[in-house]
Amino acid sequence: MNNTIKTTSGYSEFKFKEKGSQFIAKSYPVENETEANDILANLKKEFYDATHHCYAFNFGENDFRYSDDGEPSGTAGIRILNAIQHFDLVNIFICVIRFYGGTKLGVGPLGKSYYEAAFGALENSNMVEKELYQKVVIYYNYENTSPVHHFLSYYSAIEMENKFADQPSIECLLKPEKIPLLENDLKNSTAGSVKTVALDEYKYLKVES
Repeated sequence: MNNTIKTTSGYSEFKFKEKGSQFIAKSYPVENETEANDILANLKKEFYDATHHCYAFNFGENDFRYSDDGEPSGTAGIRILNAIQHFDLVNIFICVIRFYGGTKLGVGPLGKSYYEAAFGALENSNMVEKELYQKVVIYYNYENTSPVHHFLSYYSAIEMENKFADQPSIECLLKPEKIPLLENDLKNSTAGSVKTVALDEYKYLKVES
């Protein structure tokens, strides 16, 4: 996984008409394919009378998908993906809804229309950089509360949540490269009595300036 990604901070859209056909592009930041599919399902319900619901999403590292939804092959989904790739964006979903206006556009103009719709939505969006964080759980004894909090602060842990069961623990998010450093410092400062568990859970968060 990339330590830093470029994506958008929220929803944006762009509309235009070409020879009577209306194109409505809607762009959303998403974390996974399930989110993208849920958005698509809702859009199909909202715009149930549209002729086509073409889309693309991209999560980087060759993890992408697109659909022409009945349009001629190569005229819609791939063109939407091309617009996403033009801006070098990941974790993003775009659906371009078309209402057919009665005049066929031809393969070239049709592909251009889908690209311009997606491009316009992205051009209207707020693009941001996000950094990768990993969830970590720290298990400790009460006498080690001070060093635990000290090193979590030192390594800039965020979204900390205290839990108390058989023994106290803290769930938090850390940049992956800092986890082994934290684990080593806690081990050395507590004679190995603190346990650090890195979970297979990741989140991209906005880079703060």
